[in-house]
Amino acid sequence: MDLVDKLVPADWYSAQRAAFRRTIDKKDNWYQLIMKVYELDPEVRKTFFRNFILNASLLGSATQEETAEREGYNVPWAILLDPTSACNMHCTGCWAAEYGNKLNLTLEELDSIVTQGKELGTYMYIFTGGEPLVRKKDVIALCEKHSDCEFLSFTNGTLIDEDFCQEMLRVKNFVPAISLEGFEEANDGRRGQGVYEKVHKAMALLKSHGLPFGISTCYTSANWQDVSSEAYFDQIIDAGALFIWFFHYMPVGNGAVPALLPTPEQRTEMYQRIRSFRSSKPIFSMDFQNDAEYVGGCIAGGRRYMHINARGDVEPCVFIHYSNVNIRTCSLLDALKSPTFMAYHDNQPFNENMLRPCPILENPERLRAMVEETGAKSTDYEAPEDVGTLCDRTAPYAEGWKPTADQLWNRSHCGCGEAPRGK
Repeated sequence: MDLVDKLVPADWYSAQRAAFRRTIDKKDNWYQLIMKVYELDPEVRKTFFRNFILNASLLGSATQEETAEREGYNVPWAILLDPTSACNMHCTGCWAAEYGNKLNLTLEELDSIVTQGKELGTYMYIFTGGEPLVRKKDVIALCEKHSDCEFLSFTNGTLIDEDFCQEMLRVKNFVPAISLEGFEEANDGRRGQGVYEKVHKAMALLKSHGLPFGISTCYTSANWQDVSSEAYFDQIIDAGALFIWFFHYMPVGNGAVPALLPTPEQRTEMYQRIRSFRSSKPIFSMDFQNDAEYVGGCIAGGRRYMHINARGDVEPCVFIHYSNVNIRTCSLLDALKSPTFMAYHDNQPFNENMLRPCPILENPERLRAMVEETGAKSTDYEAPEDVGTLCDRTAPYAEGWKPTADQLWNRSHCGCGEAPRGK
């Protein structure tokens, strides 16, 4: 913290810096989490501090905001990339097994995207898929070449072995976010027998080497109780996870199952439980549907992040498969200025109630209008999906959640509709 105070202006991120100071003084659960960070390999920890805290979150964010304000378009804090649509597993309901081997971004294309991103101030890159570690060699090569960036990857965890841990120790700037869907029965019921055990072996291996990792969990009407339980939190904390990112089930694509959408009562319980554990457990938890107030609403469309799929389509969101441009025929800057991305820029936030942030899930009429007005085309791997079909599927959910969301928001924000904004 002393180093941060020396390196950045006094008015930058003052609230966040004050929160860290209070945490250090109070020695609470957040203090315990900081101490867990100090159990990491020292060189990995130093690299994380330099790349994530300084380059991506402090210096990079300042460049992004200055460019966005000057030029009038969004500049992302993070860029999500699909190195491949291939996967080593065959999970129930996943398209990757059938379509996976056809689509890849080359190492040269990935390198070009990162190089262009750094020119805009973006130093955070997140691999999605498919299973990104099918491309282990290229992923590590990218980490090595861009040693000033931080790379995170969503992964099923089954390809993490001793050799890969040694590569992580060598490059120092790669962090896995391992997918878990609850306890063994629920996880293996979808992902296959023995996967839960393989994941826990991978976590034990990472922990033994002092390597950082986190958990990625999608919550549905079927698993929400397990994944929001104290037992689940305690288990992943004991395993060594430093963070857990929760994602609300999105009914996207022809194989979508609307019945898996949490009810308003179930989503409310998730909202309350995660916030409760955030104040008591030594792990950083983020609920990407219920925590929008902390980032001022929807972060897609380049406002905080964007997504480039394995075919090169530049999408506003990892869940919204509509685009006007492909990275193979345009620059990153041109993509951010494309009609779909500018529609996001001009329409965000999509709702003043930050518990209703998303143009798919809570404001489908906004997504329908943007796609139709910009002429964006479906980029879905499996089969093109008309935006009307998607929005008709989510409209009942949006209508059902609205009364509960309004009640929760008004209760916690005095009915003013204002959310925390700014740095």
